[in-house]
Amino acid sequence: MPSTEERPVLVATEAADVTADMVITELNRRGVPVLRFNPADIGSGLTVSARFGTCPAPVAGQVRTPSRTAELSRVRAVYWRRPVWPTFQGCGLNEDDARFATAQVRYGLGGILYALDGPLWVNHPLRAAASDYKPTQLASAQRLGLAVPPTIVTNDLDEAKQFIAAHGQVIFKTLRWTPYERDGVPVTGWAEPVTAADLDDSVRVAPHLFQVRIDKVADVRVLVVGRRVFAVRIDSGMLDWRKDYSALSYSVVDLPGGLEKALLAFLDHFGLVSGSFDLAIDRAGDYWWLELNPNGQWAWLEGETGLEMSAAFADLLTQGETT
Repeated sequence: MPSTEERPVLVATEAADVTADMVITELNRRGVPVLRFNPADIGSGLTVSARFGTCPAPVAGQVRTPSRTAELSRVRAVYWRRPVWPTFQGCGLNEDDARFATAQVRYGLGGILYALDGPLWVNHPLRAAASDYKPTQLASAQRLGLAVPPTIVTNDLDEAKQFIAAHGQVIFKTLRWTPYERDGVPVTGWAEPVTAADLDDSVRVAPHLFQVRIDKVADVRVLVVGRRVFAVRIDSGMLDWRKDYSALSYSVVDLPGGLEKALLAFLDHFGLVSGSFDLAIDRAGDYWWLELNPNGQWAWLEGETGLEMSAAFADLLTQGETT
């Protein structure tokens, strides 16, 4: 059995990822070996080789980049941050060959990594994907006793209008962030107020999420890393604080014990070891569930608050366990 010091952490992410940089810097400071890779670099920038059924270990082989090599049997943790899968566009392949190659990488490289039973995943991509459906999140949050704003997901125009008429102050939220442009200009799906008069037959094209607007005084972003909980109150006066980061103010807060326990239970339910929760505080001081991002951004909050978030990730990845 290799010593703990010899066991590397794999970090899968895109080339420009400040959040991953912070965690890798902390791991380097501790002398923990790291192999960083991006699936899109498959080829000269990334090589993988795995053997099955020919040696004592169920999976044996290596992941290699031009500068690093990691033995699959020695990997202690995988930090699945923001990897990009190749599309092979512009590589001289026709459309069918590019689609075929893309699938082989996803199910070859992905399958090899998923086959490893030793390392801790932060987070396992299959579990993160299962948790990333807003309707599933809403139902799970309610089952765990969290306060969920009345919400409807529908492509029925009449039902949508009836919901708005019944509740008055309602917002529209996207069910999934998707790259989107209008006339070549990127469009971001902010949470926006909506009235019945705003709706037309285009609602019937796809399900839409409409939710009662909480009369909030502040938002709270909660980062959970293993069993460590970091809660930051965000004051902005905006419906969607992401619109203007320069207008935000931050303060570290302690969550009520029952709420913290429910958030940890939420992650346990989906088999996740980390996640970023968004909550709202109303005028009565009650907390309302909004959503979970299983791989949300947090780096700027460490800079604003001094909370040791990157160190918490380094602890988790170094230990290779959540307790």
